[in-house]
Amino acid sequence: MKSFAEIKTDLFVDGEVRTADDVLTVIDPADGESVVGHAAAASAEQATEVVAAAHRAFPEWAALSPQKRAELITEALPSLEADRTATAEILTRENGKILPESIADSFVFAHRFKLATDLADEVEAARELPAPPYRTRIAYRPLGVVTIIVPFNWPLAILAAALPYALLAGNTVVVKPPPTAPLATVRTVQLVAQSLPPGVLNVVTGTDAEIGPALIQDDRVKKVCFTGSPGGGKKIMSMAAESLTRVALELGGNDPAIVLPDAELDDDAMRRLYSGIFDSTGQICMAVKRLYVHRSRYDEVVEGLSELLAATRLGHGLREDVTMGPLHSARQKEYVQELLADATKAGARVEEFGQPAPDTDLSRGNFLRPSLVLDPPENSRVVQEEQFGPTVPILPFDSEDDVVARANDNWAGLASSVWTRDLDHAAALAGRLHAGYTFINAHSAANLDERAPFGGFNHSGMGREMGLEGLREFMDTHAVGIPAE
Repeated sequence: MKSFAEIKTDLFVDGEVRTADDVLTVIDPADGESVVGHAAAASAEQATEVVAAAHRAFPEWAALSPQKRAELITEALPSLEADRTATAEILTRENGKILPESIADSFVFAHRFKLATDLADEVEAARELPAPPYRTRIAYRPLGVVTIIVPFNWPLAILAAALPYALLAGNTVVVKPPPTAPLATVRTVQLVAQSLPPGVLNVVTGTDAEIGPALIQDDRVKKVCFTGSPGGGKKIMSMAAESLTRVALELGGNDPAIVLPDAELDDDAMRRLYSGIFDSTGQICMAVKRLYVHRSRYDEVVEGLSELLAATRLGHGLREDVTMGPLHSARQKEYVQELLADATKAGARVEEFGQPAPDTDLSRGNFLRPSLVLDPPENSRVVQEEQFGPTVPILPFDSEDDVVARANDNWAGLASSVWTRDLDHAAALAGRLHAGYTFINAHSAANLDERAPFGGFNHSGMGREMGLEGLREFMDTHAVGIPAE
């Protein structure tokens, strides 16, 4: 693996690069000690200046037509392609995931911008209620300054589920990248921002405690979009309540996948199931977290996943022979280990798989061998909590009504999936599942229809991203009642 220079990123505010007195040091999770780079750590005063810059830029940006805004946003994207390889390498080094996933992260960023700008003609679409008593016109207006807080796992793709829609609607934006993996996001946002009018798009890095209050509670901030854990979402919502700032929260999931007796379980289906569980070392909010399999197919599913897992090669995500990288943080590794220990104590069988790539020491960094937890109690932590790591409980069922009840009896409601040859039955069963999105014979972001809105039920969040509904999340409704003549 080639050697890399340390990366340095600054703030980008009001169309210009700005430095800070302190830095965030970014460590490679594959060994827990190599320095990937340093990101500027803004002060609270600088965070306030970022909000002020976005606030100043709002009237002029909002006054442009949606079509002109779409044109300017689109013109900013070509610079990303030339930087894609370098950005992906940085993302893998700071995040831990394998390079193909980092490249996909960058591709999805650009693709979601295209989907958003395709909705330009919908931004000012209005409808009228005929008289009498009034001829009432219902239209939409941008909110103002929007703060978008990005997680570490798929920072570019997740950012692009909100950012282009916010900009297209006429808002100005402040992006806050994840403190532990900010570098690739800063580079990408700056490339887009420097092609837009000053202040329209800004990026600020720093600690949550230092810059969070200014980015959430300033009265000039009209909306905060946060993707992360339910605990983090509660904290954001509590802070936003102080200023009555509206929030959109895309939080954790505990996604059930239900494999029915007639499911197609050929090699291709098993690879799709494996991907839905173990991509990004299991660190995806919409990954399968509970796998319910009809008892008649249970052994078949376990054997199929075991065969795929046996081929796993763990190591640094930049290596071509590696199929799974480390977890992002030591704390997350410890948490998953706690869940596995609890499952074993409760009587479940935990089977581990995978081998280190040549010359890889798994004791360094945040590596954890992928595992299957076989037939744990329904009330065990590995079933009830979000693992967010390379493991999954596999639970047998006999009755369809029973499995639907078990799938729905949970705090979460982000995504779900149904696996069956009968697509009509799959659609009917999907209608009984309490989740924001249900896949059929698949379960991963790669199979998401990104024209559709995405978001969760229950403690998996509120609000929707993408699609027309995602666009309207960044607008206020305005009605004008004209008296009948």
